[in-house]
Amino acid sequence: MAVVTATQKAASVNPLKSSQPLGAALAFLGVAEAMPLFHGSQGCTSFALVLFVRHFKETIPLQTTAMDEVATILGGADHLEEALLNLKNRTKPRLIGVCTTALVETRGEDFWGDIKQIRQKRAQELAGTDVLLVHTPDFEGAIEEGYGKAVTALIDGLVQPVAVETARSATKVAIVPGWHHTVADIDHIRDTVESFGLEPVIVPDISGSLDGTVPGRWIPTTYGGTTVEAIRGLGDAAHCIAIGRHVRRAAERLAAIGGVPFTVLDTLGALEAADRFVALLAKISGRPVPAKLRRARSRLQDAMLDGHFHFGGKRVAVAAEPDHLYQLATFFTGMGAEVVTAVTTTGHSSILETVPAETVTVGDLDDFEQLAGTAGCDLLVTHSHGRQAEERLGVPLMRVGFPIFDRLGSQHRRTVLYDGVRDQIIEAANIFQAHQRINTPESLDPFRDRGETHVGHSQAAHH
Repeated sequence: MAVVTATQKAASVNPLKSSQPLGAALAFLGVAEAMPLFHGSQGCTSFALVLFVRHFKETIPLQTTAMDEVATILGGADHLEEALLNLKNRTKPRLIGVCTTALVETRGEDFWGDIKQIRQKRAQELAGTDVLLVHTPDFEGAIEEGYGKAVTALIDGLVQPVAVETARSATKVAIVPGWHHTVADIDHIRDTVESFGLEPVIVPDISGSLDGTVPGRWIPTTYGGTTVEAIRGLGDAAHCIAIGRHVRRAAERLAAIGGVPFTVLDTLGALEAADRFVALLAKISGRPVPAKLRRARSRLQDAMLDGHFHFGGKRVAVAAEPDHLYQLATFFTGMGAEVVTAVTTTGHSSILETVPAETVTVGDLDDFEQLAGTAGCDLLVTHSHGRQAEERLGVPLMRVGFPIFDRLGSQHRRTVLYDGVRDQIIEAANIFQAHQRINTPESLDPFRDRGETHVGHSQAAHH
């Protein structure tokens, strides 16, 4: 078991984490005709919007209640009501997801009471639009927790209870992906489920709204994703599969509302994990594993054989949200590398103790850089803000997670199931090959160039 520690610095230096409201907004962006609404100041929304646009390179529907100084002191119910009515009139969304920020959470308002009162008072104006609330203060948690809370709110607020005598659908399967799954990952998961003759309902589904599709006309809300009606009808699903512990609560709520049996898989980013997912689908459907999946598994085995020469003995530093950290760490250790530095954003997840590393540090990218430098790593694995550590340490960076803004196509990389794990093996192995040290007779002679500094000798010894 990994030992989880937290840094005690007074301030964060080069932050690793993104905020809870951003995670909640990401979940709502996976619902068709939806509009995330940040209840707070304009600055909170602008910051999240910039991160989303830089990462996805897409138009992002994201609005704010634009709290000013007076509303901050006297209360923001009027601003919330005005924002809901304006959004309804101008964009006509099917769903408005209200995400609270630190500003209003610190004041301690009764948001549920405000929204209930607005619904009663403005029932006619808001007809046809569902309004959901998620408590996501910036001062605690991170993107993973905000996302998990929003997915739970979608299940809690939309799924309709089914009568006991109602026949359960034999083919409908609810899939709850984690925040860290890319557009390509979700498409790949959908194709895999459909290959067993099952009908996946993915909640949320950013592959429909953030996949780079250019609509023929201006659409002010999300223009793809799972429909509100599809989420409402999840109560009769045959099974629910949640991928990541941060979405376990959503699966539990679906089970409580509709009696839907569920399975939580910690990761799909390794051969054994992919086998468990495929075996589960075969059990639910009663069908044998399709030939194309057997062939994909064989291709992954070959890639593991080809790639393990490049991973063996390598020392890797990983910084990511808890579930994503677990997925990445198990991937690298499964290929023969050693995770010598593991840094995460929040210490609340139980999965941190199972990360295959001696220590998991709750900290920032400054901690990540210092620990990686001390450990003598061969590869850094984190998002684009790790590029400064790459330059200073002279260690290559493999970009993962959110945000990735200095490379194109991050949403179209597969990282799960047989083909996705194979793709990730190839990507990491190519980085190792591109940065390997080529030994020469001179570099192998410890008595040559005795005039080098002690640092030079240490570096040569390390390499």
